[in-house]
Amino acid sequence: MFFHPMDFLIIIAFILSVWAQFRVRGTFNRWAEVPTASGLTGYQAARMMLDRNGLHDIPVEPVPGTLSDHYDPIHRVVRLSEHVYYENSISAVSVACHEVGHAIQHKVHYPMLALRHRIFPVVNFASGFAPLLLIAGFLFHATGLIGLGIIFFSCAVAFQLVTLPVEFNASNRARDIMVAEGYITNEEERGVGKVLNAAALTYVAAALISLLELIKYIMIFNQERD
Repeated sequence: MFFHPMDFLIIIAFILSVWAQFRVRGTFNRWAEVPTASGLTGYQAARMMLDRNGLHDIPVEPVPGTLSDHYDPIHRVVRLSEHVYYENSISAVSVACHEVGHAIQHKVHYPMLALRHRIFPVVNFASGFAPLLLIAGFLFHATGLIGLGIIFFSCAVAFQLVTLPVEFNASNRARDIMVAEGYITNEEERGVGKVLNAAALTYVAAALISLLELIKYIMIFNQERD
């Protein structure tokens, strides 16, 4: 249990995850120093994109923290970290428009976003019990508990896998609109791509770790049954 061959792959994925976190911060900081030719701040870009897509009722609010930006589908509000909200930079506009991309997904009922919303309550419940069931199952060699833990953990993995197309789709929507409506120039699109791709890599790394852990638990489960 403690020294499984899959652990080597999990460690590599964890290193990738740490590198991705450093990369997203480094990329954000680099392009945060490059102002957009349009002069738009993150707030202005977000507000314009919302209004032009008929989302006049969705507010844009500043929140403390770094890279704490998100779209709240329950309260229907775009929340931007203060650096993104107030500043005029490639990074600020990229992140702001990405979050608006989620709001647009919500409006058009993007299937993967709708699926993520539907399974969230189940995932929230299952992810809390999965570690307890797996630990108890491994300690007492109880295959029933291990199997149930695997099912619960699979819900969390499924949620992370569903999140990937949601994030990539939001970024693609943002990039297309930003260029088409003149928030950025064609030359600035390169910087936007770097910022959004770096952020997406963190989701890929997290999903990879969870998927490898799930495979590990399934392999151990099969060994326990033999």
